[in-house]
Amino acid sequence: MDQPTAKIRKTKPAAGSDAQQQRRRLHTAELLLAVSRKMAEFDTLDEVLIALVEMTTTHLNAARGSLFLNDPATNELYTRAAQGNIQREIRIINTSGIAGFVFTSGEPLIIHDAYADPRFNRSIDEQTGFVTQNILCVPIKTLKGEVIGVAQTLNKRKGKFTPHDLHLLQAMTSQGTLALQSAQFIERMKMRHKQEMEFIDVVSEVTADIKLSSLLQRVMGEATRMLNAERSTLFLNDEKTSQLWSEVGQGLESMQIRLPNHLGIAGAVFTSGKSINIPYAYADLRFNPSFDKKTGFFTRSILCVPIVNKHGKTIGVTQVLNRRGGPFTIDDESRLRAFTAQISIALENAKLFADVQSMKNYNESMLESMSNGLITLNESEHIATCNAAGLRILKAHAGEILHKPVAEFFAGGNSWVLEKLKHVTESGQQQTSMDAPLQVAGETLSVNFTVQPLLDADQKHIGSMFVIEDISSEKRIKSTMSRYMDPGIADRLVAAGAEVLGGQNVECTVLFSDIRGFTTLTEQLGAQGTVALLNEYFTLMVDCIQREEGMLDKFIGDAIMAAFGIPVGHEDDADRAVRAAIAMMGTLNKWNQQRASEGKLPVNIGIGLNTDSVVSGNIGSKKRMDFTIIGDGVNLAARLESACKQYGAKILISEFTMNKLQGTYRHREIDLVVVKGKTQPVAIYEILAFHTRESFPGMGEVLGLFKDGLGAYRARKWDAAIRVFGECLAINPNDKPSQLYIERAQHLKAYPPPDDWAGVWVMESK
Repeated sequence: MDQPTAKIRKTKPAAGSDAQQQRRRLHTAELLLAVSRKMAEFDTLDEVLIALVEMTTTHLNAARGSLFLNDPATNELYTRAAQGNIQREIRIINTSGIAGFVFTSGEPLIIHDAYADPRFNRSIDEQTGFVTQNILCVPIKTLKGEVIGVAQTLNKRKGKFTPHDLHLLQAMTSQGTLALQSAQFIERMKMRHKQEMEFIDVVSEVTADIKLSSLLQRVMGEATRMLNAERSTLFLNDEKTSQLWSEVGQGLESMQIRLPNHLGIAGAVFTSGKSINIPYAYADLRFNPSFDKKTGFFTRSILCVPIVNKHGKTIGVTQVLNRRGGPFTIDDESRLRAFTAQISIALENAKLFADVQSMKNYNESMLESMSNGLITLNESEHIATCNAAGLRILKAHAGEILHKPVAEFFAGGNSWVLEKLKHVTESGQQQTSMDAPLQVAGETLSVNFTVQPLLDADQKHIGSMFVIEDISSEKRIKSTMSRYMDPGIADRLVAAGAEVLGGQNVECTVLFSDIRGFTTLTEQLGAQGTVALLNEYFTLMVDCIQREEGMLDKFIGDAIMAAFGIPVGHEDDADRAVRAAIAMMGTLNKWNQQRASEGKLPVNIGIGLNTDSVVSGNIGSKKRMDFTIIGDGVNLAARLESACKQYGAKILISEFTMNKLQGTYRHREIDLVVVKGKTQPVAIYEILAFHTRESFPGMGEVLGLFKDGLGAYRARKWDAAIRVFGECLAINPNDKPSQLYIERAQHLKAYPPPDDWAGVWVMESK
């Protein structure tokens, strides 16, 4: 029974304490509400400061209070609402004293003995005679936590400052922060408005013209009139030449004055940055009378002041001469200094205008020099601007396109442009069409066409812009290049430039072809006929090469050099090369039939093929590059093409190509040769797959006999070889290789070779 009672007795004080805290919270809430209401009554910063200090001092029962605000421009804390005898503004460095510590740290302080705290600044007490005993100081923070000042109360009348006092002061200053910020903002706006009005009153007349030359003329006219002088001149400094120059002078003929920026009265003012007022010019040693002698003008008095820009830099001087009625006064000097301050602003504005105009001209020049067409539309979708490239691409004059509805200009076959524009307007997303057809003056152009929205600073739609890139020439170039090389290389060259094709070792099959008896043809056809023949011939042959994805390397006169396996390799590049060679012969035969029907001479060619590792890449100078292949493998292909004449063959391939073939083609081994410049023999083969029964009668029988004859020849059985090759000729009298081997066997029979002879023939010619 005793325990619950004791427990109740223990809880009664707590209940009383809760009630006390609740009353304190209610009192605080009422006080903060009163602060808010009080602050709402005032408009000016001084009124808000005074009211807030009075309320905090009263409710904390303190002798004095102050509220310091930070001045970011000077890094000072200032108060204009201190109580007591001090009514003037007080400023202290925002890092010194108790207030400075609270401001920089953002932490409140309770100091019971001010003079015992090393942070306390006694100078204010010494100036005012007030003795500070204890201090309560809190930071003034915005809702974002930014410290904008400090509030402090001094000398609590009864007892010492408590944590509750600190909490109360923080709450009251926080409640008044919004009013402080509003009052500060209003004060700044009023001050700024006042300054602007004063500026307008002073410079509205003289700065109506923002062109520099005419502005200077008006400024000097006003200076002369304002100071009742005979003449005035404004000198500007030329930093490149270190000269003061002027092309404006009241009462002077049109002329430019230049003098070193450290000489004379003007030079002294410019270098020192200080005004000079000379009542008697000829009595001053700094005065240079040479200009008077040159112009006939007599200078009596001079007032010269520096022109300083907003950055504190002296940019020139203003000089007025000969005040009517006596020397220039101190008041004249003050007026001219104030006037030159406005001149500086006017000059800066004029310079800014000149810079903006220069930038505008630069942008316009840049737009005009662009190769892409640029067209802008306003909100009503009328064409606002079109640069020179746009007019050129559209083959239009400015009057034909500007201010016209876009729907009127891009219609018919170009209606797809309007669909793109509609999508951009609705979605706000850029639209691009690559290689799109644009109908212009009855011609179809290939263009990359981009439509993008134009937005202002607030991301509000204010129009649209078309960017037109005419790729018709590029497309024609790519089409032309693709006729003579692999389209993949053409695309890479056009897209990235020749530098992208670097050197590398690759295995490929090289093809050489050449026209037989070309000199005779040119003599009969003449220059124009020869060019026409070659153009038709090359077109037919290149088509055969590109159908097998070969790369045309180059034309060498009437010869063709091509490669299979560059830039992209295939497993069957050797087969592709052989198929291309067979197709070339087949196409040539059909073309010769057509030429024969027209009474023209036939064209005969030889083709050599070799497979080897070669070096491919851009070779040449920076001004002229050639993507080609080089190496022994290339040279052997050329030798085989030349050997076609000797063997009466149309297509010869090396053993290296033969070993790479995956398909089956009619062929025969022709010889084992050592080409010029080499020591190792190479087996060469003749491809016969293009022949018909008419062009090679009894081919199957001849191939079998030829193989036997070649075996007898290499076994030194000269009579057997002569007999077998004779049987080949009996079947095909035009088989030149058989005739060649009969002649060789007869020669070797009469002049036997050495014992180490292995049937190898050394080719002496290239």
